Order: sequence, then structure tokens, then C-alpha cells
Amino acid sequence: MKRMTRKLLSVFAGMSRRIKRAVILGVDVVLAPFALLLSIAVLYNDLTPLTLSRQVWLLFPFLSIMAAILSTAFGIPKIKLKSYESQAILITGACSAFLAASLYVFAKFIGYILPPVAAILFGLIYFLSSVASRAIMLRLLLWVLRSSQPRCRVVIYGAGTTGMQLAAALKSHDSIVPVAFVDDSKSLQSLTIAGLKVFSPDRIAILAKNREIDRVLLAMPSISAPKQAQIARRLQAFGVDVFAVPSFAQLAGTEAIIDTLAPILPGKLLGRKQIETLMPEGSDAYRGKVILVTGAGGSIGSEICRQLVEHAPRRLVLMEVSEAALYAIDKELREDARANSIEIIPVLGSVTDSRISRAIMSNNGVQVTIHAAAYKHVPLVESNPLAGMMNNVLGTRVLADAAEEAGVERFILISTDKAVRPTNIMGASKRLAELVVQDLAKRSRKTVFSMVRFGNVLGSSGSVVPLFNEQIARGGPVTVTDPDVTRFFMTITEAVRLVLLAGSFAHTESSRGGDVFVLDMGKPMKIIDLARQMIEASGYSVRDDENPDGDVEIEIIGLRPGEKLHEELLIGEGLLTTPHSKIMRARESSLSELDMAIALQDLGKAVNRGDADAARQLAMIYVEGFQSSEGPRPEVRRPLTRG
Repeated sequence: MKRMTRKLLSVFAGMSRRIKRAVILGVDVVLAPFALLLSIAVLYNDLTPLTLSRQVWLLFPFLSIMAAILSTAFGIPKIKLKSYESQAILITGACSAFLAASLYVFAKFIGYILPPVAAILFGLIYFLSSVASRAIMLRLLLWVLRSSQPRCRVVIYGAGTTGMQLAAALKSHDSIVPVAFVDDSKSLQSLTIAGLKVFSPDRIAILAKNREIDRVLLAMPSISAPKQAQIARRLQAFGVDVFAVPSFAQLAGTEAIIDTLAPILPGKLLGRKQIETLMPEGSDAYRGKVILVTGAGGSIGSEICRQLVEHAPRRLVLMEVSEAALYAIDKELREDARANSIEIIPVLGSVTDSRISRAIMSNNGVQVTIHAAAYKHVPLVESNPLAGMMNNVLGTRVLADAAEEAGVERFILISTDKAVRPTNIMGASKRLAELVVQDLAKRSRKTVFSMVRFGNVLGSSGSVVPLFNEQIARGGPVTVTDPDVTRFFMTITEAVRLVLLAGSFAHTESSRGGDVFVLDMGKPMKIIDLARQMIEASGYSVRDDENPDGDVEIEIIGLRPGEKLHEELLIGEGLLTTPHSKIMRARESSLSELDMAIALQDLGKAVNRGDADAARQLAMIYVEGFQSSEGPRPEVRRPLTRG
């Protein structure tokens, strides 16, 4: 019998909408005479009145016909069973009242004496049976649908208003069944709300195992996103999916859904006024020129390209080792370049390839080279010293030699504050690259070689800003290496603006080449202060001993290999001024031509042998102030000459 019932209901569930309406209308037609029969039995305690008059039998077909007419007129069969709620019940009540009135009038018309109380009782019974029949049909259909397909068993985290509304909404869902509530409030635990028991969050693991929970729904829109993320990570450890739901007020549009993790403008974190938006001078140094930018797809390189397009060079050659990065910057620049009649030449290749470097210079008639290509992530280069030394040092020499051979007017190396008395291989490799450029500057008669040195750039791929943003979005903790660690900071746009301006100074008659241009980056910032700023700028509070209920915690993880507490911008002392107040010029020590040749030869041999220790030892010999974490400094020391 149960199987037959399920089969019939399955057939009904698969019917078209028109046939379903006809079936529901048929139920109303059958219920009308049944309600009359039941009302007579209730009123007279038996069915004797049915045998006393033949006229009473006319009432049954009349009621069936009128039930069909009135039900159709009121649109009751069109109401879906799932949508049969308060408004539909009122419509059914009105239909029942009209049908009862029709019964009383028709009985009087055919001469059958029907007491008014019988008509009222009929209307009431018809109304109740009509509503009950739809509730029963809905339950049966849901039973069939749910038994024929797998259902997702969920626990609702949060037994507040949103949780109760969610539980009520899910009870009529075809494929989701709420099993229980979980709430942090001890006053709610062990209570039964909306038919579901409230458990402590500590019971999640037991619930997930014993009740086969598939998913946890976080119904706590009032708590901050970081706290929701923390709860989600804790729950995911039990093997359940976790989803956060907004409040019903937000879904209805009466309360705004605010994304508190909107991007933070890096410039607002500097704590100082940014450099003017437009470069006041220096544009003529790039207008109508053929310019090569290496590392064109990187954070710094791509911004250099964007700003160069504004200065209308004749041709812009983009050199990049990453295919995806080259495609992205090439695609981005095309429209603006076309509008300004600038030719864009994308070149896929490495600066360590002398054949490609020379071909680029000669085939395109390069006049200005801005060398931004470098491996710059300290921990990665520390783990891969040979790759870092080959790309940053030998690659710079290959490119600089090609530029000097082709008679390029200016060669500008993008350097870093980590090159000053470095404690890591990345910084040491960048200082060796500076020494390479300084060496060539002393001997070159055609090309003016210079370097621009600056600190951390907010928003770049290696910056802490995107890392902190990601950690805040996950609910923390935000990781800081040391509470006292400081760094110099600039935005990408202002750093590149000054790089281009410094590059224009290198073309002046007063420049002898080999200049190290140092950007004034203001006072160094504490990284822990930056972390606090970003957490608060995201609309959250820092969780610490003073504020244990805060949203995001700051965790001190210790300095990574090769990291310093404080970075520097100068190796020696004393700075010379330039036409711009934010750009200083330093004359720093360099290696002799012989020492530089020996250093590069030894480095090439170490790379060819795959000898990372030899490369590290070489850096300790030739880089002033380099203190490697891998071992003591060798006793041999090459002399430095003043440039």
C-alpha cells in the first residue's frame, strides 16, 4: 500500500501544471458533497434527513458544480501547494462562504427546508477540509520527492532571529533538512527552538558524525566577517562545508549588505602626503624615444610602462620572461598606445639570454633601457641562490653589455634598499648588480649608466599589503615578523614617477654616469603599525590582551632567514641634491675593473657547477657589509675603490 501510494504521488509530481490544476479542482468538487453529508450527520446525529426528501439529493450535484465554478473563479487551483499560505487560506474562506450561501439559496429555491445553521456548518467543514487536503497533499508530495533524492542535512549556527527564519524557510525545502541549531549562548543551549534542539559548538564533531551532517549554515550576519571566517575554518576541520547567510533584512533590502573588505588605497597607509600626481619635468627625456623596459609584466615594470605611455615615446619594447604577465601588460597598453601613436613591441625572453638582449637593442634602435627585471622575493631567492644570482647579477651584465654595445643613450637599473649592507642573497645579488652598472659606467663612452634605489612599494606583488588583506579576509591572524621591524614605503605610482624623473637627470651634462639615485621615502614605518592600520581601515578591531573580543589577531612569527629589523638606503654617508627635493644622489664605492671581471668569472663558474655555497661565499667577499646566515665571512676581501 505504501509503495502504491508513493507511486501514485510520483506520477502526480511528474504531471504537467494544467493536469495538476485539474486534479486539485477535482478534489474541491469531491469535497463539497462530502462536507454537506458530514454537516447533516453532525447536525442530526444520523443521516435520516437524506431519506425524508428526494429534493435533498439535488443539493449534491449542485454543490459539485458550484464548487467547480467558484473555485475556478477565485483562482484557487492555480495556487501552488508550496505557496498555499495565509492569503490563499483567506481566499478559500471567501469561496467557502459563497458556496454555503449558494447552498442555502438553492435549497430554498427547490423547496427544501435547510436550517441556516446547517449551511454555516457546511461552509465551515468545507473550508477546513479544503485547507487540510492541501496541507496533506503538500506533505505527501514532499515526502515522495525527499525520499526519491538525497537530502542535504544541515546544522544552523546561530539560533537568533535569522537562524529561526532560516529554519522555517528550510522546512519546506525539497533537498535540505535542518537537523539542529548550534549557538555560543549558554542560555539557549539545550532549548528547542522552531522544533530543533540547540547544542553547544563543542558538539559539532559529534553531530557531524552521529547525524551525518553535510553542511553548517552560519546564520550570524551581525558578527564581523573575520570572526565568521575563524568559525568557518574551525568547523571545516570536521569535514563539513560551511556557508554564511545574510540576514533576511538584508535580503529584503531594508538593511544594506556592506563589503567591509573593500580594497584599501595604499596611499592612505603612508601617514604622509603623497608626491604630486603629475611629473613636473623630465617628460622630454622620454618623448619620441625608443624605450626598453625589462620585467615589463611585474609590479614595478608594468607601472613604468603605464606612465611611459603618458610621455609619448615613439616605441615601447616590453621584455618579460613570464608569458602570462607579458600578455596582460601588452593587452592593457594597446588601446592607449594606439591613441598616442606608440608602437608596442612585446618580447618574451630572459635578460640572461645575450642573443635576445642584443637582438632587441639592435633591431629596435633602443635609446633608453629601464632594467626592472629581477628576482626580488627574499625567502625564495634565499632558497634558490643560484637562480637569484644568475638572473639579478649575470642578467644585468648581459643586458648592460648589450646596451653599451648598441650605443644606448641611458641605462637605468631599478635597485632596492635591501642592497645596502644586505643580510640575504637577494640583497647581495642586487648590490652586485649595482657594482656591475658602476663598473660599466666608468668605462662607457656612449651609454650613461645609473641606478635608482628605493624601499618597499605598497601594493606590489612582494608587498605586505596584499598579504595582510588576504589574512584579514580569512579572519586572521595577521602575521608580523617582529614587533620592532621597520620598512620604508612608497606607493607604486609615486616610486615609478620618481624613477622616471631620476632617469631624466642621468641624461644631463652634469651627470658623469654611475650615479646612485636614492628616493626620499620619508620616515620608516613599523610593520606592526601598518598591520593595525589595515585591520582598522577594514572596519575591524585588533584582538589582543587589552581587547580579547576583537576581530583580528596580530601574530609575531619571527624574522625569516635573511631579513633585517631595519632597512637602509645609503651605504656611505652624505648625499648630493638633484633638481627634485625627493631625489638624492650618492657617490658610492665600487670595484676595480679587474676585481669586477674576476667576480663575474667566479660567479659564472659557480652557476655552471651548480655550487650555491661558492656563489654565497663570492657575495660575502665582494659585497660590503653582507652578513650571510649560512656561515662566517671569508677572510679574503677584495678592495673597493671610490667612484
